[in-house]
Order: sequence, then C-alpha cells, then structure tokens
Amino acid sequence: MDINLYSQGDIDQWVYSTCNICSIGCGCYIGVKDNKIVGIKGNEDHDINRGRLDPKGENQWYANNSQDRLTTPLIRKDGTLQPASWDEAMNLIVTRTKETLRTIGSDGIAFYSTGQGTLETYYTIAKIGRAGLRSHLLDANTRLCTATTEWCLFQSFGSDGVPSSFEDVDLTDTIMFFGHNPAETGTVFFERIMERKRRTGKPYIIAVDVRKTLTAKEADLFLQLKPGTNLALLNGIVHLLLKNGWVDKDFIGKHTVGFERIHWATEAWTPSMAETVTGIPGHIIEMAAQVIGKTNSLVCTTLQGAYQTADATSTCVAINNIHLIRGLIGKPGSGPLHMAGQPSSSGNRTVGGVGTYPGNRNPGNPKHIKEMAELWNVNTSDLEVGPEKGIEEIVHLMEIGKIGLFWNINTNPMASLPNRQRAKKAFENTFVVVQDPFLTETTEVADIVLPPAIWGEKEGTMENADRTINLLTKAVDPPNGIKSDFGILLDFAKRMGFKDKDGKPLITYETPEQCFEEWKKVSKGRPSDMSAATYEKLKKYNGLRWPIDEKHPLGTPRLYSDFKFHTFPDDAQSYGKDLFTGRPRTKEEFESMQANGRAILYGTHYVPPLEQPREEYPFWLTTGRLVWHWHTRTKTGRSPYLQMIAPEGYAEINIVDAENLGIIPGELVKVSSPRGSIKVPARVVDTVQPGLIFVPFHYGTWENNQSANELTVDFTDPLSKQPTFKQCSCKIKPVRNKIMISENQTFENIAEINGLSLEELAKINQMIPPYRADIGDQIEVPLSRANVEIPPYMPYRNIERYPHFSQAELPFEKE
Repeated sequence: MDINLYSQGDIDQWVYSTCNICSIGCGCYIGVKDNKIVGIKGNEDHDINRGRLDPKGENQWYANNSQDRLTTPLIRKDGTLQPASWDEAMNLIVTRTKETLRTIGSDGIAFYSTGQGTLETYYTIAKIGRAGLRSHLLDANTRLCTATTEWCLFQSFGSDGVPSSFEDVDLTDTIMFFGHNPAETGTVFFERIMERKRRTGKPYIIAVDVRKTLTAKEADLFLQLKPGTNLALLNGIVHLLLKNGWVDKDFIGKHTVGFERIHWATEAWTPSMAETVTGIPGHIIEMAAQVIGKTNSLVCTTLQGAYQTADATSTCVAINNIHLIRGLIGKPGSGPLHMAGQPSSSGNRTVGGVGTYPGNRNPGNPKHIKEMAELWNVNTSDLEVGPEKGIEEIVHLMEIGKIGLFWNINTNPMASLPNRQRAKKAFENTFVVVQDPFLTETTEVADIVLPPAIWGEKEGTMENADRTINLLTKAVDPPNGIKSDFGILLDFAKRMGFKDKDGKPLITYETPEQCFEEWKKVSKGRPSDMSAATYEKLKKYNGLRWPIDEKHPLGTPRLYSDFKFHTFPDDAQSYGKDLFTGRPRTKEEFESMQANGRAILYGTHYVPPLEQPREEYPFWLTTGRLVWHWHTRTKTGRSPYLQMIAPEGYAEINIVDAENLGIIPGELVKVSSPRGSIKVPARVVDTVQPGLIFVPFHYGTWENNQSANELTVDFTDPLSKQPTFKQCSCKIKPVRNKIMISENQTFENIAEINGLSLEELAKINQMIPPYRADIGDQIEVPLSRANVEIPPYMPYRNIERYPHFSQAELPFEKE
C-alpha cells in the first residue's frame, strides 16, 4: 500500500476518495489534519489499484496547500488582472453572455472544459450549454487527448464505451500496447500487468512505438516504426491474418458487416511493402501477425501514440477490425481497450459535456433530440442538432470574431494547444473566462479568472478508462473565497434565469448527489445506463463499471458479450463519418450499411503525414509525457519532489545524430519548426531513432521558451478532430558562445573553464587528435549545460532499476 504523508503528530482522519491524475482511477484515502490535506495512501481493497499509487498520484495533494492558490476572482482592468468580488465577476459574465446572445447568437458562446472534473459538473455544462444557452460549442481538452477513442468506437460499434476492462488484462494471453507507454503514463496499470507476468509468464507483450520506451524494454516483441506509419503497420498485419486464414469466419459472418472492404484495402500490404513504409523488418511484422493470429485471447491498448496522428481514427478502427475478424471481443481476456488519458475524460463524453448528447444520444437523430427535450422539459426546437465542433474549429471561429465568450474550465490551452502562438492571437480576440485554481499561461489572456475548489475539496463521481464510475468524497473545505466548479455553474444558471418550458428553473438540483440522481434518469435505457448506481453503492464496492442497471446491478466487466452492437439506426450514438474524408454520414447512408446490431468493418487506407522532414527541417519532431509530471504541471509542478526530479524541458536526440552535429549531453540546443523555436538542453540517448527529436510537452511558460507547442502543427484527424502532436518537421542546432584564442589561453584551459573534457571540446569543434588551437582561432563552447538524466520510475523491477541508456557511456556530472 503506497503512502505519502507529512504531518506533525497523528492525523485526524483518512477520507475515502479516488486519485485525480491519470485515467486508471486508483482508489485512495486522503489524510486530513486540522481541515488540511496532509497526505494520501492507496486503497488496498480497490480492485483497480490494490493499494498502489503512481508518483504523480502520491504527490497531487501538495497543490491543495500551495501558497499561490487564487482565493478571489480576478477581472482585467487597464490591462492587468485585479481582485474582484464574486458578484462583480459573475455579473460581468452574465452581462457578456447576454450581449453575445443578442449580437452573435447561441453559437457565439463556447465552453472548453477538462477531463479532470466530475460527471456532475460535466452534466451541468451539458444542460446549461445546450438547454440554457442553446449552444453546440461544448468541447474539452479531451479533444487533444482521447477524442479518437470516442470516434473509433462510434465507427465500429455504433456507440461510445470501451469494450474490455482492466479485468481482461488479468486473463488475456496477449497484450499489444499500440502507441501506449503505460510504464510512464499509467504506472499502476502497468505494475498490475508486470506482477502477473512475473508470476505466470503471461501475457505475451507486443509494444509498438516510435521510441524505445520503458514499456518497450519490457516487451517480448518490440516494433519500432517510423513516425506516421501506424496504419501501414496494421494494414500489413491484417494482410497476413487474411493470407494465413487466422480469422473467425463464423463470427465475421454472424456479427459483422463490411468484411469484403478489408480484403481490398489490405491486399497490397505485403510484409515487404509494410517494411518499406514503416522501417520494421518484414520478419518482425510476420512474428507480430503470427502471435496476434494464433493467440486465444487478445487485449489491444492505444493512447496518444495512436491518437495524436493524422490517421488516428483509421488506426484505431484497424485495431477494432483485428478484434472483430479474430472474434476476440466480448469474451474474457479479449477486446480493444482504447485508453483515456485523464481521470474522467470518458465521463465528460458519457454525460454530454462534449460532443454528443447525454447518455450516448445522437445529436443528428430527431428521436434522441426529442428524448432529451422531454427529459429536460424544454422545447425540441431549443436544442442544437448536428455534429460537434472541436477546439481547433472553435479557435478558427475566435479568429474571425464569431465567438463572443469563451469559458475555459480547469485546463491550460495556452500551453497545451498546438501551434500555440496562433491560438494565443485567437484568444486575445475573444472575451475569455478562465476557471483555474492558479495563474497559468492561459490566465495571461483571460478577462475574468474564477478560483475553483480542487481535488479533495469537493464531491462527485468520475469515470476512468474502463468505464468504472468512482466516487470522490470531500475531505476538507476549500480555502475561504473559493467555490466548486459545480457551484459556480449553478450560480451562473441562477443569475441567467434559465427556465424550462413551464417557466420553472431549468436546474433544480442543488448538490452533486442530487445531480447524479437526475443523470441516472437520463441514462436509463441507454448504453451508459447508471440507473442502479448510488453514491453509497459506489463507495461500498469501490466503483462499478457501466452499465449499472437492473440487469447488471453491480456493473458490467465487458461490453458486447452477447455480440449485439449499437448499430441499429435509432440506437446508434452517431451515424459516423467517411473514414477517409471525415464527412459526416447521413442517416440514409448509415441505414444502407444494414449493420442492424452487427459491428462494422472498414477498409483502412494509409496516407502519409502532410508535413514531413525536408532539407530545411530534416528531423521528425514528436512530443509526449513523463512519468513525473502531468499535463502542463499546474499541479505536479507544485510538488517539491516532482519538480526537483524533472525541473525543465529537454530534447532527446539519437547518439548518431548528436555525433554528426557535434552535440554533447546537456548542452543548450535550439529546436525549430516552421512555426517557432525553443531552447532546451539536449539529452543524448538511444531511445529515439535516428532522425527523430522528442520533446516533453509539460514545460514552457511564455517567458522560458521551452514549450513543445511552439513547434507543433495544428492539423487534425479528419474524424476525431484530434491534433497531430506526434508528427511535424524540425531542425536542431547547438547554442554556443565563441571564444577567440589569446596568448594567455590554451585548448586545455578553455575546456577546464567551461567544465568540458578535452574530448568534448574537440567534438564540439569537430577536431581530431592532436587537439590544438592557435592564437586568433575561434573555439565554440556551450552557452549553458545541464544534467538532464531523468530517472525512470519502475517499482516492478527487482534488478537494473535504472535501465541502460547509451547516454550512460557519455558521462556528465554537475560541478
């Protein structure tokens, strides 16, 4: 049982809760003393984590006690944010809202929320946004994170809801981590898998990634592919499954439609062709296909390496195809497990805070719109219809003056959006409300800042990556002057005077639990039915997976065990989109597929990334996460331990590339793309392939020039509208001072003064032995140098706790 506690004397109590960092949904207890959070420990009875916590989870509570928390609203006056009362701030929001409704209309107001909130907050956003404001512009930072999960599930199965669960990783013979590095992004989940593997030898692990990640180092088979070639690899694997007859023809015939399209789309993808495109040797692709083709059970997980690409939805649909043609879905130990990134990003989708209507209802289906109108007691004509708009589309609307008010809740888009300089200009063109406990990069462009309560200071429910609904219990009161997100939204609704069609208040609930009871009625009969759930039951059983209904009062471990899918036209959550162009399908087009309860198979067509390395920008750039930090470090950066262990950004470069460019470990380099540049220390490693630069996206204020999103491109996947953070072009060069050799200087002297060995100084200046420099010669030395060896977190290892990185052969020590 992991524990992190800091207290003078005994604490007052341990309060039941759920971790609020990643999507695993670990049960925990919050340590409280004198109405202050002083620690956390894992819940050893919780089936998800069994007492474990990851390092971010263990340290999340430091943010609650941070001295720089905001405790009063702020309003921008004369160019600066100044303290204001809640009445002043909320009345100004109401004034701007009504002005926007009058001058632009309902779709002049946008909400951009988080994946770290509660279902009750998300549901309230949905009700206010759709039935109160009549806006269709509801999105969240889940668009950047896991929107592709939703869209690949729509396409294949007709509805959101990941088919398998964490139970299945305890049962499966084979796991494929596809663009997913759980050793760093979901450590407790990975520890669970590794503990079983040590004990039983199972599961067989396949890892697919452009980097030799910590997960890849534990895999039985690692496929290191070129950036932007995910779908090419999967087409090659499917080609071999079909060629060798490793398919379940009976399952395909009874429970799917569209099988003929797969044959046509993958016919040309021989191992030779797949090798040419992906860079993976053909015999390795054949080994992977054989394992996948012959295994009795299979779980495939995906995350950002699959989602943040130009063909994200097609890639994840191809993984669904593999499960369907092998008949490995709806069975113990089998099914696609498309992961979420944040603790409740799935919940935001489920209750309608983004995208579709609450309870997996289709915004393009008049029947579903009518149901929602009846449930909310509003006129059908008051509810917006049609496909949602993602944040990149909303940014464009901001640019052209079509958004009058942008309400940003608990996310930091000025650090997390791609091509952030473009986004910044759009935000400066709009009236922006920011709801955040701290000043961030985004409050720099805010007109109003509202300080909300954070984890441990509010109650509600969250939905993790495998549909488990967990309970958050309030452990302490928030600091004076702070309101919960839920309370802020209720206050706004009351001030706006939102009414139903009978003239009664649109929102009648006053507490999160009352809101959950209303949501249960909305969910009844839909895929995410929670009608049999209660706060008490969620706490008693340490979370339950939906559907939680009369038939499944204690939840459902996996979906589609009856092989019946949500593809009847009046059941489907979406009619889907054309897989190649992203054009929304009509109801008639969907009906013509005649799925009617069967899963849908698609031909998947590979298209290379639009932006690729070229003469001026010869490297690939990819971004990602570290085990030690979360998102833009708004919370984890306030943990002394986490900040100390990983204090700044860096750029990983392969040893071969570093040798060619004369770059030494730790020296300052400038990484540039067609959109901007950053200056960070270099980390010389063998974990990235030659030609690839990796930059973690957690870092970068407006001042320190370390933000990866100065570089990233804002192209999106045509279906999920998820940005392609994983592929763009860049160049890299060292940032150095030049020293003129004088009479009193020697080569050895310059090396010593700058903390360099003779070999390092020679490498920088591309010299060969014997090293000498004459008076008047110019010698380059690094402008600065830092130790950027980031220690891995691997509690599941008994030996070699710090695995071999080739940088270890290039030692650098602090002075």
